[in-house]
Amino acid sequence: MAQDSIEPISTLPRGEFAFPGPLRDALVTAILNGTKTTTASLLVEHPRDHDPREGVGTLEAVLDSHDNVVCVIRTTEVQVCQLADVSDEHAIAEGEGYADANEWRAGHEQFWSSPEFVEYIGEIDINDGTQVVCQRFTVDGRYPVKGLEAWDAET
Repeated sequence: MAQDSIEPISTLPRGEFAFPGPLRDALVTAILNGTKTTTASLLVEHPRDHDPREGVGTLEAVLDSHDNVVCVIRTTEVQVCQLADVSDEHAIAEGEGYADANEWRAGHEQFWSSPEFVEYIGEIDINDGTQVVCQRFTVDGRYPVKGLEAWDAET
């Protein structure tokens, strides 16, 4: 592929932050305004035969709550660590207003225990040794950036 060419957005994997609704709106807004430059997922969310650290350099088309692509992000770093070892720096860079990793952990444990998440992945015993995938990304300026269509629970 020539240096100037880019992959069509239609061929890129989709990046879905949380579930459609107000939380996704908040996370996508934080990506769009540059506040959110990291994210985390549980290692068990990834296919067993795939090492998420191999994802450095990959692109994802970020979706809003209505499945509209709002931007494309490029993964710049991936670390797999124990939940107890997630850093304050990572927690703050998630752009959700956490002061430190302890606040981040409480918020994420609540999400990972939510009915939506349990329905999605199953019930998981979350503890200090739970494996977490910490991803750093940047918005890829070669692709258009669009405003998100806000979630409306009434529609």
